[in-house]
Amino acid sequence: MDDSTFRQLLQNKARKPDPMRYKNAAVEYRRAGSSGLKLPAVSLGLWQNFGSFDNFEVMRDMIFTAFDKGITAFDLANNYGPRGGSAEENFGKILQENFSAYRDEMVISTKAGFPMWAGPYGQGGSRKYLTASLDASLKRLGLDYVDIYYHHRPDPETPIEETCYCLHQLVERGKALYVGISNYNRAQTEAAVRVFRELHTPFLLNQVCYNLLNRTIEEDGLKALAAQEGFGIIAYSPLAQGLLTQRYANGIPEDSRINKSGTLRKETLTPALFAKLAKLNDLAKSRNQTLPAFALSWVLKDPEVTSVIIGASSSAQILENIQVNPVFTSDEVAAIEAICRE
Repeated sequence: MDDSTFRQLLQNKARKPDPMRYKNAAVEYRRAGSSGLKLPAVSLGLWQNFGSFDNFEVMRDMIFTAFDKGITAFDLANNYGPRGGSAEENFGKILQENFSAYRDEMVISTKAGFPMWAGPYGQGGSRKYLTASLDASLKRLGLDYVDIYYHHRPDPETPIEETCYCLHQLVERGKALYVGISNYNRAQTEAAVRVFRELHTPFLLNQVCYNLLNRTIEEDGLKALAAQEGFGIIAYSPLAQGLLTQRYANGIPEDSRINKSGTLRKETLTPALFAKLAKLNDLAKSRNQTLPAFALSWVLKDPEVTSVIIGASSSAQILENIQVNPVFTSDEVAAIEAICRE
């Protein structure tokens, strides 16, 4: 490490949040369902770009940029990386070095449900797995508790009562303040809500995929259930893993998610899809917005949605994605729906 790099590292470690961060906040705060907790309309997700092979100083800069612009919610999971667990480790290091005095201004969440370690106890919804996973997450994060602990996916092999009671007890033990579920459809959510209601569990949110191109929560009634039962929707992949950013308008970039993670398939990129995206982009321009800001604004237009989780590989992307305006005219909504039905 040369002298200039070492000096920059020391400067970054000594960096402090902007004291005007709330006066200059670029996002609104929304109540999570009928609870007393508010989240920023835009949250930062650490699924990608915070792992073992990513640049730590870029990570640190993104956390500062987000926090200075009013993004106080940071979303993790036990298996985020890659390597699984490394996103929590990196975020924990940034917390310790730069944000230990600001912990009470942050909403930090993590999840468990997908495979994390070998053997029969390394995934699912059992009390053993969820408890062990949260203990490991807290150790990696360097925290005594997380604000929200999610079950990351339904587990058909575990009774919903076991999963929900475990989440409830983790709150009682002080390891989480609130609980959430993720990737639960309407029927699965109804079953969980019945248990949480009986236990008086502080259940806040269902974290699900929702964007202009994926309307599943509208079609199966989950979004309507949120309004009925008083929990919030927190939307991941609001930009459809980059499809709603025009990132693929001129081909597939070398560092794209299609090439890096395989969570987005090349066959998704059809001429029909590009034609639809072009029309949506024209609508965005008519509102003086970029396509990403337009897409995020649309997800946030209804009160059932508490927050959208954005991913970013740079601070510039964060700054672009907070330019939301979730107010749409009836004509704009009609035009959007006509395009998306094509």
